[in-house]
Amino acid sequence: MTSQGVRLCSLLLREHFGEVVEKVGTHLLRGGAQNLRTIIHETGISLDLVKKSLCVLVQHGACVFSSGRKGPGSPTEYRTSCDWILRILRYPRYIYTAKTLYGDTGELIIEELLQRGHLTMSSTVKTVADRLTQNMEEGCCMDYNEVSSAFAKLVETHFLQRCPSMVGPGTTASATPATPATTGTPAVPHITLVGRGKRQLCGEDGEDQRNTKKAKTDSQTHGDEGICWQVNFERFHLHFRDQAIISAVANKLDQTSSEIVRTMLRMSEVTTSPTAAYTKPLSANEIFRSLPTSYNIPRPILDQYLTLLVDDPMEFVGKSGESGGGMYVVNLHRALANLARATLESVVQERFGSRSARIFRLLLRKRHLEQKQVEDFAMIPAKEAKDMLYTLLSENLVQLQEIPKTPDFAPSRTFYLYTVNQLPTARMLLQNCYKTVGNLIERRLFESKESKRLLEKSQRIEAILASLQASGAEPEQLTEVEEMITATEKQQLEALRLHINKLDSAENQVDESIFLIESYVTSTMSAY
Repeated sequence: MTSQGVRLCSLLLREHFGEVVEKVGTHLLRGGAQNLRTIIHETGISLDLVKKSLCVLVQHGACVFSSGRKGPGSPTEYRTSCDWILRILRYPRYIYTAKTLYGDTGELIIEELLQRGHLTMSSTVKTVADRLTQNMEEGCCMDYNEVSSAFAKLVETHFLQRCPSMVGPGTTASATPATPATTGTPAVPHITLVGRGKRQLCGEDGEDQRNTKKAKTDSQTHGDEGICWQVNFERFHLHFRDQAIISAVANKLDQTSSEIVRTMLRMSEVTTSPTAAYTKPLSANEIFRSLPTSYNIPRPILDQYLTLLVDDPMEFVGKSGESGGGMYVVNLHRALANLARATLESVVQERFGSRSARIFRLLLRKRHLEQKQVEDFAMIPAKEAKDMLYTLLSENLVQLQEIPKTPDFAPSRTFYLYTVNQLPTARMLLQNCYKTVGNLIERRLFESKESKRLLEKSQRIEAILASLQASGAEPEQLTEVEEMITATEKQQLEALRLHINKLDSAENQVDESIFLIESYVTSTMSAY
């Protein structure tokens, strides 16, 4: 656990759950598994607040508890992990993926579950239907059955999973989702929720009426009491990995090749373990039968494309046998290694220029080279090559290995070879990415704090306008309210929103690099 990882986790906890939860979560990260009494003593936070903070962390899958290490009867211990907390950084990507695959309904289901940690199906369906109805035209409502259908599809494709049942004290609560490759699809309970989404009413009377209805609904039973659901993060990560591989094949070869690889990955989703280095072997006949008819790829052309994919230096696809027209696998570990390698190369190019990137690629390909060999192979003048090598060496992107001819390590009788160790370099870049995202979050929080008064004023005016529009106010009244914010303030707000959007976009882009590097490191460690 590194200092940059802990710092980023601390910022994410503070931004999403507040300072108290941040303090408790950061303490668990640094101190490891601890019981309630130790947490209270070492953080100086009251019992009530520590309990509430732990509830929040457990609710969102960022903390687990189990019986103490001293055996049965010892106090329950709580622990957390950077990996669980860092998933918060990827929330926008989970939501966007759900929207892409399952539309607005899927998007809101995932968003609601991410915000609440876990919920029953009936509660999720009702909330999502109400929110969708609120954004529909007057007179239109979202049917509960439509939302239930979208929920069932998310469960069927393993993007949602049932929460583990809590039997009682001493039971270990697992925050690590069951993997879709080893777990069957859980049965979606039949809920007795009939009707359509309700629109929210504005004004004090409407607020009272809504609260009364909510209390009445909460007291009703819908047949799924005690069955809670949560987002299956591992399934989303497998989807991200597959999409990265498909995109890389499309960029390297063409769209048809990427669609063949997409089909192979889809066929292997259930049969391949998430940590496997390869997918299960698939015959050319099976691949041909599984290709969507819209692709219109004849069998001879498929064989040519498969041969092209196998012969490609990237080695995304390998051949494992000759039966059934040839047995093929997607080399997941090699694909992730190549994607991580491309990420490292792009970082070197952006920071140190194309010539340094040429040297870096050369060392990755040739493994060990002397300085003279680097100059000759890269076709770069000696002085420039020397400066670039030393710059890369000082940044720990390149390593220098000494091989003595004699035991005395005399410089004149020693070979000095430059090399790149991809795994340690990837880990170093991962820490730099954590630092970058932490800086981006701090900058965004600073910008929002500096313009806090202006943002609050804008939110108040927007709330007033929404209330007036809902009550059918005259256009003159709306214009009068809009003029409460001056032209200068509008310009400042626009500049602030543009700046914050850029910071958010940068966070998402860095997170894509974090995901690829983390996947490569995890895959490499699993291979050993």
